[in-house]
Amino acid sequence: MERLLLVGRVVDRINAAVAVVAEYLVLLAVLISAGNAVVRYLFSWSSNALLEIQWQMFAGMVLLGAAYTLRMNGHVRVDLLYGNVSHRSRLLIDIFGLLFFFMPAILFMLYLAWPFFLQSWNQGEMSMNAGGLILWPVKSLLPLGFTLLLLQGLSELVKRFAALQGRLDLDTSYEKPVQ
Repeated sequence: MERLLLVGRVVDRINAAVAVVAEYLVLLAVLISAGNAVVRYLFSWSSNALLEIQWQMFAGMVLLGAAYTLRMNGHVRVDLLYGNVSHRSRLLIDIFGLLFFFMPAILFMLYLAWPFFLQSWNQGEMSMNAGGLILWPVKSLLPLGFTLLLLQGLSELVKRFAALQGRLDLDTSYEKPVQ
């Protein structure tokens, strides 16, 4: 179990570092968006590449930040029972959800994402828009993001099992929104 926890800590650190990239993509997207608006209104000039890079950065923000969001327990949770049950029950709910919902969904997304990316890579796919960008780099974020998410899910699973065994103090508290 200790080795698995060590691997989980490595995965946590990797996803924290990747999340920093996602944070900088937010800043870059805002700067490009503002710059594009300024040059469009001041100089009546725009570029499809500038418009496309914004949605490509958004894809990077989401796909590169999703694993860190899982680590920080920041994903949307449907709270029918979770907030009103014991710590042990929350751990069991998390384990059940990770094993029977999260992992199959992520594995299916990886199954779909790899051929989608590889076809784009092999074709050197370009945007159909004039002045558009190449598309395989943004499509590579799909398998990368889902792989990071899968690894983080495995890390979270190991942490839940370790917490059930009393080897790890894991906060499963759930704060209800103020009404």
